[in-house]
Amino acid sequence: MTKLPFLKPAPWADMAPQLVDVATGRKPADLVVRAGKWVNVYSGEIIPDTDIAISGGRFAYCGPDASHCIGPDTTVISANGKYLVPGLCDAHMHVESGMVTVTEFCRAVIPHGTTSMFIDPHEIANVLGMDGVRLMHDEAMAMPINVHVQMPSCVPSAPGLENAAASLGPDDIKEAMTWPNIIGLGEVMDFPGVAANTPRMTGEVAATMNANKTVGGHYASPVLDKNFHGYVAGGPADDHEGTRKEDAMARVRQGMRAMLRLGSAWYDVEAQVKAITEDGLDPRNFILCTDDSHSGTLVNDGHMNRVVRHAIDCGVAPVTAIQMATLNTAQHFGLERELGSIAPGRLADFLIVDDLEKLTIDEVYGRGVKLSDTSGMAIDLPIYDYPETTKNTVNMKRDLHPSDFAVAAPKGKESPVRARVIGVVENQAPTIAQERELPVRDGKVELLHDVCHIALVERHRATGNVVNAFVEGFGYNKPCAMASTVAHDSHHMIVVGTSKKDMALAANRLREVGGGVCFFAESEEKALIEMPIAGLMSDENSKIVAQKADKLVAAMAKCGCTLNNAYMQHSLLALVVIPELRISDIGLVDVRTFEKVDLFV
Repeated sequence: MTKLPFLKPAPWADMAPQLVDVATGRKPADLVVRAGKWVNVYSGEIIPDTDIAISGGRFAYCGPDASHCIGPDTTVISANGKYLVPGLCDAHMHVESGMVTVTEFCRAVIPHGTTSMFIDPHEIANVLGMDGVRLMHDEAMAMPINVHVQMPSCVPSAPGLENAAASLGPDDIKEAMTWPNIIGLGEVMDFPGVAANTPRMTGEVAATMNANKTVGGHYASPVLDKNFHGYVAGGPADDHEGTRKEDAMARVRQGMRAMLRLGSAWYDVEAQVKAITEDGLDPRNFILCTDDSHSGTLVNDGHMNRVVRHAIDCGVAPVTAIQMATLNTAQHFGLERELGSIAPGRLADFLIVDDLEKLTIDEVYGRGVKLSDTSGMAIDLPIYDYPETTKNTVNMKRDLHPSDFAVAAPKGKESPVRARVIGVVENQAPTIAQERELPVRDGKVELLHDVCHIALVERHRATGNVVNAFVEGFGYNKPCAMASTVAHDSHHMIVVGTSKKDMALAANRLREVGGGVCFFAESEEKALIEMPIAGLMSDENSKIVAQKADKLVAAMAKCGCTLNNAYMQHSLLALVVIPELRISDIGLVDVRTFEKVDLFV
């Protein structure tokens, strides 16, 4: 295991005598913060004129006067009447969606007040299997904040409907539950498998529950029928796939935690939080998360601070919104006595905040150490080197040609032909299964209006397989194409474009650089984000990656794409566990029925 540059404090049980001595004044604290407004997530109060004392990376005293905790070597700072807020927790997220490594993700989000993350590395698991998960697990343990790992549950996400580079099962889950930083099972996307009691799903859930760890949920269907009730009975303890108020209410009523997400392209908080603001449901079982945020969002807009601000803007009381991003999360994962509050014994993760509603953060502390202030990062995060075995994973049989993306019309069919088309929904993960009449020329189907070509290029076993279909909603009005080896969840290569020539250029460019995202327009490269680690993550600094992401967004906009964070929409077009219509390496999949369907009606 990689040597940890940042040591985690000793367990509370071992440190209790030391904390007692500091709290009673028999020993001095390491750090005392004076004159703050204590945001108490247990009582729901904001308590003025509060001091906090920290020893060995944990809170020892929280009260009106910590002068008895101050010794000659104690560092004393004043909060100057500003708010003392618990460090923010992201309850469900994928580091790989940030386009960077765990280290660079932490570098990007620490200044925004995130001190705990619960990550599900099922992207790298689909490419590198258990070895990839272990690499991210070990890197997470080397961070100065709390990065807990959920063991990926669905690799591949939908057996029989896609082929990933790896396959994991109950025995793998059982082994992972013995690793020191595994907090539970990642989102169980195979919800039909849980409802049907398939051996893989029942075995994985049982291995997690027997280890007394949390089972993450993913019920991506608006139909709350007997299969939903079967899914809940099967063991998943939370769900982040709701998009409506009734989704959140149904989950909480069944004893689940409703995770409300605001990612780069998923805007699901506003509708669901009405269960609290309008219907008066108890907010204790509602949790905020991001799920997927790319580097541009992280660097430019924020992370969990952005989600909390949004919840407040949607009518949630500030302290309640903070509870939903701190204490509620800690309680859900069984870490209430470690994280999520400013209270004795807990890890000293806290923020000094000037404006509570705007959540303007002046300083960030993790384990009692200043990590960031208004001037930027106060500590240095060493580069975490990934081995060469994680690279060169774009295994294409050959360079592609424009003809590889041509779609032959059905024999005997005259123009126009009726085709199934994937419809993109802005700011939501689900798609719409649409049908469109498309013209035929020289035996090949042509595009019309906003319809684009979409192709999935197999990139794990060099089979040379290319699956072609159609997608609508990107708004491109020029010859262009985007290719990405980030293609949830099996992570082949997705290419979307209006020009078959540009599609071939983009695909071949990613083969050349070892993966990532690139955009071509009128036969010229306009943007490129190299992601050599599993074809999913860059090995560059998060700010550099964010700049490249901004360039990508600008290039897409110049070609008519006005979708918010269209790259994120692009990356999910092969996710065959979220309705309604997706593309995979076996063809077009109707996720409402979990069946392969013909391209033409």
